[in-house]
Order: sequence, then C-alpha cells, then structure tokens
Amino acid sequence: MRKNTPNQVKKILSRLLSAGEPVTAILYTVKWLFICLLVGILVGSACAFFLVALDWVTNYREAHTWIIWLLPVAGLVIGLLYHYFGQSAVKGNNLLLDEIHAPKSIIPLRMAPLVLFGTLATHLFGGSAGREGTAVQMGGAIADQFTKMLRLRPRDRRILIITGISAGFSALFGTPLAAAVFGLEVFVIGRIRYDALLPSFMAAVIASYTCNAWGVHHTIYTIPFVPEISPAGLVFALIAGALFGLAGMIFAKATSFWSKVFKQSIGYAPLRPVVGGIIIAGAVFLLGTTKYIGLGIPTIQAAFSQELPAYDAFVKVLFTSFTLGAGFKGGEVTPLFFTGATMGNALSQVIPLPMALLAGMGFVAVFSGATNTPLTCTFMAIELFGAESSVFMAVACVAAYLFSGHSGIYGSQVIGSPKHLFFGREKGKSLAAVAEQRRKRKLS
Repeated sequence: MRKNTPNQVKKILSRLLSAGEPVTAILYTVKWLFICLLVGILVGSACAFFLVALDWVTNYREAHTWIIWLLPVAGLVIGLLYHYFGQSAVKGNNLLLDEIHAPKSIIPLRMAPLVLFGTLATHLFGGSAGREGTAVQMGGAIADQFTKMLRLRPRDRRILIITGISAGFSALFGTPLAAAVFGLEVFVIGRIRYDALLPSFMAAVIASYTCNAWGVHHTIYTIPFVPEISPAGLVFALIAGALFGLAGMIFAKATSFWSKVFKQSIGYAPLRPVVGGIIIAGAVFLLGTTKYIGLGIPTIQAAFSQELPAYDAFVKVLFTSFTLGAGFKGGEVTPLFFTGATMGNALSQVIPLPMALLAGMGFVAVFSGATNTPLTCTFMAIELFGAESSVFMAVACVAAYLFSGHSGIYGSQVIGSPKHLFFGREKGKSLAAVAEQRRKRKLS
C-alpha cells in the first residue's frame, strides 16, 4: 500500500486540477498560506528581536556617547567577519535581487546573523545607517531555507524570496500593504510580478501581526492639516516631488561614490570601516551632536512640527553615504526618511504647503526616488499618514520616481520599462550595468 500512496496522491491531485480553475486557486492558496505562515512567523519574530535590540543599543549609545570613539574597532570586527565568513553574503540586498532575476544557489543562512550583528554594532558605536536592509536580508535568507525543505521549483523559489523581502519590510515598518507591493516592485523598474501577489500580501500581513504580537510598536507620524486639492496645490506637489527625486538620486550616487573611493584607496576590505570609523567619530565630536548618526527618528518626528536647519538633509546624506560606503552595515531607508522629512521641512519656507504635509511628502518621495518604488511609497504614505493626504503623496512619489533618473540604491535592479522614451535603448539592463556603460562612454 505504501508504494502505491504517491500514485494515489497524484491521481487525486490530477482529478482536482481537472475540476477547473477554482479548485486550482484553492490549492495554490492553501500551499502558499502554509509557506507564508512559516515565513511570516519566523521573519516577524526575528524582526521583533532586531527592533528591540536596536532600540536598546540606540539608547545605550545616546547615554554613553564616549562609545563612539570605539567605532573604528567595531568597523574592524565587522570587516573581518564579512571578509572571512561572509563573502557569499556581502552583496546584501543586491544578492536577493540577483537570485530573483537568475537563481543560482540558496541564500546562505549566515546572512541573517551577520547583517544583524553588523547593523547593531554600527548603531551601537555611532554609524549613520538604516535598518530595512537588515530586515529584508534576514527575511530573504530565512525564507530561502525552505526551498530545499519543501523541494520548491525555481519559479516558486523566486516567489519565496519575494515573500521573505515583504515579510521583513512589513515587520520592520508596520506597513503590510506597502511591504507587499515593495516585494513585487523593487527588483524590476517599471514592472510588477503579479504571480507573487497573493503570497507577498499574506507574508507581509502575517509578519506584521507576529511582530505586533511580540509587543513591538512602531513610530507614529501625524499630519494635522491637509488642504483642499487645487491646481496650484498639485503643481507645488509636483515641484516638490521633482526636488525630492533629485535628492534620492544624489543619495544613491553619494553612497556609490564613497564605496568606490574606499575600494580604490584601501585594498584590504576590513580596514575600510576602520578608516571610515575614525573619520565619522571625529566628525561627530567636532559637530558636538549625535543628531546625524543612527536612525535619526527624533529629528524625523520634529520635522513634522518645528522648523529645522535647512542643511540637515545634506548632512544626513553625507554621514549615511560615507558610513555605508566605508563598509558598515544597515540600510538606507530610514536615513532616506530623515533626508526627505527634513528637506520637506526646509521647503515649507518657500513652497506654500503645510510643513507637516511637505515633511510627509519628502518622507516617502525621497524613498521613492532612491529605490524606484513609487507604488510602495504611495501605499506607505496612506498607511502612515492616512488617506486624506494620498493625492499629494502620490503626485510627489511619482514625480520623484521620474526625476531620480535610472539610478538607485539597489544596483541589481533591472530596467523592465524605461521611465521615459529617451532611455529606451538600455531596457532590460541592471542599474549597475547601465552605470558602467555610461562610465565607459565618458572615458571614450
């Protein structure tokens, strides 16, 4: 009887499949619900631990600022760990995108603890970085381990990695709708993969619920007043969005610039964060403030209610791009929020829209420009700020997406559909390949 069991199962499945599309949809849903439960619970729990630990190290650093002088030592430890144990995971988010585009090998599980430790050390000792990279990489690495366990086919493996990305993003920011779209939108510019729509949404919702169940809460932002939609208001939103897009492009190019500078100047990779750490620590004590290191959430919150120095956005871009370029770990998204919110705050002095509204528009639009994910950022704005401001947010995000050009913080993104007709010749290439081609053109 046991020998005949597999054949019996196949017969039952073939009969069910022959019953029509509704039965097929049910089987598909049950299959991915089971997988997404596993991914969502594990990734949501891992992100809950990460957020609690990140909050602790941030509070400890702010209470003991002398520890920033140890940033070069932390950089050396991070550099050595990745140099000797993490070569297969050093590409970070770009490795996940590469595996979606062209699957080769299972994402090493060691990516999760390595990026977790590296990010916590970066924040504890005073680096300027974000956190989404950590959550997304943990999510992708954890999810991909089920490929072999469940004997998934290559096409299912791509969807599985997307669920891990969505779960990590959702648990981290508490925005499951935006996270689900992010997993579908981030790897190809101008296109969305609809066959992963249901798994992405399920994983995002389950991960967010799991993180909340652990008692972890997310930062709340409010926009007290949104003006009536008018032609003038939409024009101002378009202008602001274009400026936010340029800021996102500058952020992406600055990070790439510092990365190249360190690679060209220092051949031994573990020494790069040492040198970077010395410079960052010195800069922090020269400025006499820790405002521009870490996540910068207090400043982001302040941008919605009080006037801030106009140079805050520029300084944050400089600190974060330098930190990540030197080889420290973390993410870019929260620094992008900082850049956008403070830039919106500054623009409120010249653009006749409410300060909180412009800060919120910058919050999501700079992110949109730097990651080429306008739909994600529009959904995020609705989840964070409410639907009242959705039209202003959407205009800003789309404008930022257009004006940021074909660049971004994820070099492995592929151009699926050009943003405008002038760019049609380079369709289908990754951002890194496009950048290299342009560099060769300039040299010639």
